Amino acid sequence: MSGPADSLDQTRSAAALIRRVGERVREARERKAIPRRVLSEISGVSPRYLAQLEAGEGNISIGLLQRVAAALDTPIDALIGEAAPLPPEALLVAERFGAASPETRDEVLRLLDPAPASGRRAQRICLLGLRGAGKSTLGALAAARLGVPFLELNREIEAQSGMPVEEVMALYGPEGYRRLEAQAVDQVIAGQDRLILEVAGGVVAEPETYGRLLARFHTVWIRTSPDEHMARVRAQGDERPMAGNPEAMERLKSLLTSREALYGRALAQLDTSGRRVGESLEALLALIAERRFLG
Repeated sequence: MSGPADSLDQTRSAAALIRRVGERVREARERKAIPRRVLSEISGVSPRYLAQLEAGEGNISIGLLQRVAAALDTPIDALIGEAAPLPPEALLVAERFGAASPETRDEVLRLLDPAPASGRRAQRICLLGLRGAGKSTLGALAAARLGVPFLELNREIEAQSGMPVEEVMALYGPEGYRRLEAQAVDQVIAGQDRLILEVAGGVVAEPETYGRLLARFHTVWIRTSPDEHMARVRAQGDERPMAGNPEAMERLKSLLTSREALYGRALAQLDTSGRRVGESLEALLALIAERRFLG
């Protein structure tokens, strides 16, 4: 049972949090040269409430704080986290990094981590591509032949969250899923130097997470034709791609086209079109050996 001392500690902790949030909101507003009146108009939070918040006196709700963070173009984590916020220069670098070309981001990562790429990637292999290309099947078979662990990133996310990916998406939305995805990638990097990892097709649309994969894994784009993508997904018992959606094939082709440049940043590619599983497996093993991804 908690006693008076525990209650006092909790009260002090809450007061410290309110003060910290207020200070960071004020610093972010001043850094961006936004008058409080303008911030009020953008966020929909009254000037009086904002003044109380910045003075460390406002017990603002999470919903209103989210509005303020969005108006300041600042992650809400930067306002409430216990760690010191990033300096303005770092925030500016992060903003420009996100808007930079893939080539520029790669060069920035190289400059920030001058260790040889082969050393950074260790003996980690990551299979990229849309669902139906054969990533999971080939990854599991290749790992068994090579005597290395095989991990599916979505299974790691489920272990981390304690719920199926579908529930993660339903409860936290795409943004929450992407946060867990990034954390799972970091955990795999920290815990494994030799493995084959399979990731979801959409990870390439997340610049920071994809940058980590490119820098820390030997990446292989597993690709196939749109017809085979659709046929393989349906063969797995999933009728959703076609059910009630006659434009599904055109959307799939559009998705492949829009992501082609992103997938093309992988170190290697393997086209499984028209190949049996055994043929694709031998081609993948040959590629791994030729490129010395496992040493």
